[in-house]
Amino acid sequence: MSPTHDDQGNDNTSQTMQPNQTEAQPADSQLAPDPALHDQTTMREHRGIVMVLTGDGKGKSTSAYGAITRALGWGQSVGVVQFIKGEWQTGEQRFFASQPNVEWHISGAQFDWSDEAKEQSAQAAMEAFAQAASMMVTGEYDLIVLDEVNWAMHQGDLDAAAVLHAIAARDKSCTVILTGRNAPDLILDAADLITDMSDTRHPHRQGMAAMRGVDY
Repeated sequence: MSPTHDDQGNDNTSQTMQPNQTEAQPADSQLAPDPALHDQTTMREHRGIVMVLTGDGKGKSTSAYGAITRALGWGQSVGVVQFIKGEWQTGEQRFFASQPNVEWHISGAQFDWSDEAKEQSAQAAMEAFAQAASMMVTGEYDLIVLDEVNWAMHQGDLDAAAVLHAIAARDKSCTVILTGRNAPDLILDAADLITDMSDTRHPHRQGMAAMRGVDY
């Protein structure tokens, strides 16, 4: 084909694609994850991690319940052990009670750290811990939340070394979330993820009572 030129002298020759020639395709990485990266991601997804949500600010248990919702969205099985029992029913208890993939246990420990209640509180915490330890080794749970277990350890109701031993013995595909302020250093050193909630501002300081749907 003879080249043609416009008035400015530019070559306007049309390019004819040969029969065995195809259009350039995007790189594989633009169409799908790199196989090596996919293998690494799959491996990470099957290895559970240890998450610690601690600090003086609000949001530790709330964050854990958000993780539960996310796990359930993927059809995963979840176990929850609460180490402190209040006198009121909470929104999360009401909601997750209707979810088939959640097993929920509440210890008998109360928000009462008087000397008279100390022995009862420690016994309740130990019973809850035994329940949690048995759940972690079964391989039946993708996620287990130990709600307020950090506080139970801080108060001396649970031994941090024993808790860490149980976590280390868990099924390796199980992720464990430990919530509560004053997480022991032994637990923090073993964690894969630590979030420290900061108490920057709180409406309780203005005299506002706990609100249903926000605080419980």
